[in-house]
Amino acid sequence: MDILNIIFLGPPGAGKGTQAKKIAEEFDIPQISTGDIFRKNLKEGTELGLKAKAYMDKGLLVPDEIVVAIVEDRLKQPDCKQGFILDGFPRTVVQAEALDKVLEKMKTRITHVINLQVSRDELIDRLTGRRVCKSCGATYHMKYDPPQKSGVCDKCGGLLIQRDDDRVATVEKRLDVYEKQTQPLIEFYKNKGLLRTIDGQQPIENVFADIKGELGSDN
Repeated sequence: MDILNIIFLGPPGAGKGTQAKKIAEEFDIPQISTGDIFRKNLKEGTELGLKAKAYMDKGLLVPDEIVVAIVEDRLKQPDCKQGFILDGFPRTVVQAEALDKVLEKMKTRITHVINLQVSRDELIDRLTGRRVCKSCGATYHMKYDPPQKSGVCDKCGGLLIQRDDDRVATVEKRLDVYEKQTQPLIEFYKNKGLLRTIDGQQPIENVFADIKGELGSDN
């Protein structure tokens, strides 16, 4: 199997994290989440982490050059030699172009961009159906994983609530932001011939099989 350098794209609720984790395990390559690398750099107090913290403490977005530098540092680790999965990066065309330059210096390139496509109605259904126990934090889904008794936690009998993040208006806004931000990125990778769009509304195992097929594991 050739080296797999993969980017996962998909709106909130599309199952991107679930599929990225399964592909990482299947091919024994690291799943790299920008959130995780940021937290690690902040925790370890690295030079890049401290630079990022200076912006975050002021409530400002971390500049692209620092985000790219943190990703570059992670991609240079030994476990990325046989490939990697980027989950949550790049978010913009500017970041995508910067990533290309980083990989060019490393004498490698992105091989596949997997775009999970799910209808807006389905995403809203998935994201607004979540309920969380106020007492123990257990999570449920009104459609896919409901509690035995409506509004009551199976584990501790606590009250189930809907978080503000999971309300329709907030979810709609998150999806609008994603579409506006990511559409140019989808076009960018489509023009490079790297984009592979997968139907994310299928059962998890079917989505997984389709992604593996696109990665050429059945060759």
